Amino acid sequence: MSDNAVASSGSAASTRPAEDDVLAELIAPVPEVGDGGPEMVQLLTPEGQRVENAEYDHYLEDLSDEDLRGFYRDLVLIRRVDAEATALQRQGELGIWASLLGQEAAQVGSGRAMRPQDYAFPTYREHGVAWCRGVNPLNLLGLFRGVNHGGWDPNEKNFHLYTIVIGAQTLHATGYAMGIQRDGDVGTGDAERDAAVIAYFGDGASAQGDVNEAFVYAAVNNAPVVFFCQNNQWAISEPNERQTRIPLYQRARGFGFPGVRVDGNDVLAVYAVATQALNAARSGQGPTFVEAYTYRMGAHTTSDDPTKYRVSAEVEVWKHRDPIERLKAYLVHEKKADHEFFEAIDREADALAAEVREGCLSMPDPSGDSMFDHIYVEPHPLVEAERAEFAAYHAGFEGEGSH
Repeated sequence: MSDNAVASSGSAASTRPAEDDVLAELIAPVPEVGDGGPEMVQLLTPEGQRVENAEYDHYLEDLSDEDLRGFYRDLVLIRRVDAEATALQRQGELGIWASLLGQEAAQVGSGRAMRPQDYAFPTYREHGVAWCRGVNPLNLLGLFRGVNHGGWDPNEKNFHLYTIVIGAQTLHATGYAMGIQRDGDVGTGDAERDAAVIAYFGDGASAQGDVNEAFVYAAVNNAPVVFFCQNNQWAISEPNERQTRIPLYQRARGFGFPGVRVDGNDVLAVYAVATQALNAARSGQGPTFVEAYTYRMGAHTTSDDPTKYRVSAEVEVWKHRDPIERLKAYLVHEKKADHEFFEAIDREADALAAEVREGCLSMPDPSGDSMFDHIYVEPHPLVEAERAEFAAYHAGFEGEGSH
């Protein structure tokens, strides 16, 4: 054997322990309930104490006290809208509702990190992001009441309509991101022109083929998209350990782009991490996977009963990590908000809840043939034929009650 061969063999052997350590890290089981691990970015503890982080602290430097109070207002108001919608569904006024309880900071933090020209692709639970993009909450309730298909203009709000098909919106987002890239609206250095896309999905959706295909396309095309996964620990009734053997953010490594885990109940940390990821996308650095480590405090939807598959002790652990109480404690400790401010926000939440309830109950039922509207941009002969057939069928019942 040559000296070179001996040296080569020894070099390979010397690297094997390191490779074994990496493998062991990757296949280590994910804990059922944890604090996100040491790799999780956190700027506020559950008790509201500020944690320094050299990589992300500077993203908060431009935030004024008014901005911080605005975060709190967003969190409180969207939670109140969510609670009112849940009550309306229980009273038979909505067909179904997907609650965001517990996930407010993940949505508000990322939503406020977006610029006006950025575009968001939600699932069906992103009520907080919708709020940040200026969508009237009544439009959300109209969708779940069945009187419209969303009611807002996606191109006006840069917020796509809700997507019910699990994970499909990640492909839509990637395609849109590739489009703005080809339009030359990425990496120009113009803060008012450069744009990015953010796609929201849950931990359960991360196992969908659509999501992984989106990762492939985004990576090889260096698309300006942020994949924002709200890991709320449960894909309906399936816990994380039945979905993955590694932390979700580490999956990005296999596709060739960075991943980061952030405390999803810490609105400041989410804002900072999302800002960094969106900045990278706009400047032409490609996609980022953000895993917001949070918890779904309520049911998957109002048709679900979480007591059938998870224990109350787990819920109690996460109650102490509440995103609203965390930010409130910080604002009080730093003397950035007083008692009068919090009382004013509570009164505003009460007024908003009353407005949402009244608005929902007064929504008129749509005409039956409205389902044929807005299918195509131009008139379509097949759709018009189906509309006429539908009208003729219903006309056949007119006057039957008088005989």
